[in-house]
Amino acid sequence: MELFDNLMDSLSGQSYGVIDSFLTSEEINGLVINLRKRHAAGSFKEAGIGQGSGQHIQVLVRGDQILWLEEFSVVEIEQVYYKKINALIQSLNQSCYLGLKDFEFHYALYPIGAFYKRHLDRFKTDSHRKISVVCYLNEDWQATDGGELVIYLPNKPPVKISPVGGRLVCFEADILEHEVLPATHERLSLTGWLKTY
Repeated sequence: MELFDNLMDSLSGQSYGVIDSFLTSEEINGLVINLRKRHAAGSFKEAGIGQGSGQHIQVLVRGDQILWLEEFSVVEIEQVYYKKINALIQSLNQSCYLGLKDFEFHYALYPIGAFYKRHLDRFKTDSHRKISVVCYLNEDWQATDGGELVIYLPNKPPVKISPVGGRLVCFEADILEHEVLPATHERLSLTGWLKTY
């Protein structure tokens, strides 16, 4: 798809890429309504660090609240998102031969002032996460609101990406360390990974 051409080039050349307007305003609104509804129902939990039984809450490292999406969601707006992600996977496999087979996503809500310190997304004992994906759900986000994603590139200055609604950011999960800076507003996203088996 033409939508993904520049992303493929960027991923190949610098291990990250950005697509603006990956989601329409209507799609963002639908996902935000669903996120807010489920957050109000108490479905979200404090995000932890680590994997499996070793996972623990450490608010000095990470302050977001998350809700994992079901793999076979029956929520229509989530199905719309999954359809776009599947198209992305198909394009990545055709262009970059990554062998992606699966994905996992969660809603993420960062309260005002919350952050996530510099880290790598790949677990030491699990190499299935290949591409990290963040899709922002923030409406009318301004540069002064903060909340940037900072990607640390080898031998280059860090890159700051503002969490503008509809923007999709992809980067290699096992290569690029990154962090989330505090913001003056709640910061909403769909965050996840494209995986091999």
